Amino acid sequence: MSRIGKKPVSIPAGVSVAVENGSVTVKGPRGELVLKVPPGMSVRVEDKTVVVERPSESRQHRALHGLTRALVANMVLGVTKGFRKTLEIVGVGYRAEKKGAALALNVGYSHPIHFQPPQGIKIDLPSPTVIVVDGADKQLVGEVAAEIRAFRPPEPYKGKGIRYQGEQVRRKAGKTAAGPGAAAGA
Repeated sequence: MSRIGKKPVSIPAGVSVAVENGSVTVKGPRGELVLKVPPGMSVRVEDKTVVVERPSESRQHRALHGLTRALVANMVLGVTKGFRKTLEIVGVGYRAEKKGAALALNVGYSHPIHFQPPQGIKIDLPSPTVIVVDGADKQLVGEVAAEIRAFRPPEPYKGKGIRYQGEQVRRKAGKTAAGPGAAAGA
């Protein structure tokens, strides 16, 4: 039995969970999320908990059991507390600014990059070099943060670019002025 899958998901106060037509809908103070349940998995609500069950012990059903339970747990957590990813911009002259709901990034290109976040995602700028991506859907928050990071990923020589907060960038040594045999060839 899947250790994650058999653990029930508790429903906090102010959150409602509905199961109908093969999908789970979770409503809470931060919004509403819908999950299409994988075929074979059964999800039911029992007195303030959500229970996920599988039809057989096949390898695929065992894998989907834990996955479905984790997705439902993330939905419940998302509509109550939400999810957040913080990005840092490193580099001389690199900065971000808000233009309405859109984000304008100046990260070393000849033009600013304009990024319009999808619905359900809120972007904050506590400072010009810190971007906070906030939302109820864990997958969407991570996807948006990855898209923003992809505009200028951190490079290994000077470490310039957009990185996740706390991300360690492995640095490489640059070229040296005179290596062995450099003067002998002249």
